[in-house]
Amino acid sequence: MMVVWGVSSSAYYDTGQWKDKKSQLEEMKVQQAVQQLRMIEQKVKAHEMAHKAAGGDLTGPVKYKYKKGPDGKLYIVGGEVPIKLKQGKTPEETIQIAQKIKRAALAPADPSAQDRAVAAAASMLEMRAKAELAKQQKNQQNTESGQKISIYA
Repeated sequence: MMVVWGVSSSAYYDTGQWKDKKSQLEEMKVQQAVQQLRMIEQKVKAHEMAHKAAGGDLTGPVKYKYKKGPDGKLYIVGGEVPIKLKQGKTPEETIQIAQKIKRAALAPADPSAQDRAVAAAASMLEMRAKAELAKQQKNQQNTESGQKISIYA
């Protein structure tokens, strides 16, 4: 005696229909992967352009990283914008540069760990410049005070 447990034989014997459903499923997976890659690409472009716009002349060219999608096309999945961390000719200029670097590093809506590290380095540069400026101002005050005393002495 043979018992069949409620299995439809058409699912096993109608291979044409099975293949069509399998290929439809594969096509849906490809479309989902491509859509996800497109979203990543848009997000990366916006992120890097935020750095570029805020950093202006302190930034270099955008460099993108690409990944080949299941459709054979290349999609942007990462990127970087070099930012010049430099001192100005004066402490005041260095402070302005450091603030611009911080704005550029933190410009994207979702700054990365690297972005935060650049902002921290810019903050250190700014603090050193402010300390130098305070030192210069103190020396200038001492010099001016000393000159007044020596004039009246």
